Amino acid sequence: MKYPGGIRRKQTIKNSSNSVHVNNLMNRGMSLEEDINITNTFYLEMNRANIHKKPTPIQIVNVHYPKRSAAVITEAYFQRSSTTDYNGVYKGKYIDFEVKETKNKTLFPLANIHEHQMAHMESIHHHGGITFIIIRFTVHDENYLIPFEKISSIWKDQKNGAKSITYENIKEIGYSIPFSYQARVDYLAIVDALYFSNGGIKNE
Repeated sequence: MKYPGGIRRKQTIKNSSNSVHVNNLMNRGMSLEEDINITNTFYLEMNRANIHKKPTPIQIVNVHYPKRSAAVITEAYFQRSSTTDYNGVYKGKYIDFEVKETKNKTLFPLANIHEHQMAHMESIHHHGGITFIIIRFTVHDENYLIPFEKISSIWKDQKNGAKSITYENIKEIGYSIPFSYQARVDYLAIVDALYFSNGGIKNE
């Protein structure tokens, strides 16, 4: 079976066993979002990419000023449903993605992905942007990048009764993201292979 850019779906980190052990210890206790934020900061500092967490759209209703130098928001509400978690620019391409975590050992619930998020990613894909989902199985301490093209067809199967994606299926359709010391979740390594190599995915 051929893989984009020679990348296998289940990658092996080519470090010594001691280095892998250090990376595993380094990652414990951190959420996927925290790891992505650290990774994006590293990408920015290295001038590799400019990707950021999207702010949550809220409408402030009431603010309390306990003193002149401080303000406390006492009432606010969400203006609209948020789309995806992160967006930015990489190698001249717009990039937009969602991150999800699950403590389940054997499956990922499709209900964790919302219809408006899928519609947003479909629009990004249609206009030539790069869009995907990163899923972390916390029990296995594994991260997988799943391109929109693959998650879309599975998500639509909910109409046929599908409620989840199995862990084994995600390992088949997704790409294991390597851990590293500075770019903790080096997802751009997968993006390079999928979208910037001769054998990579082409947007329709």
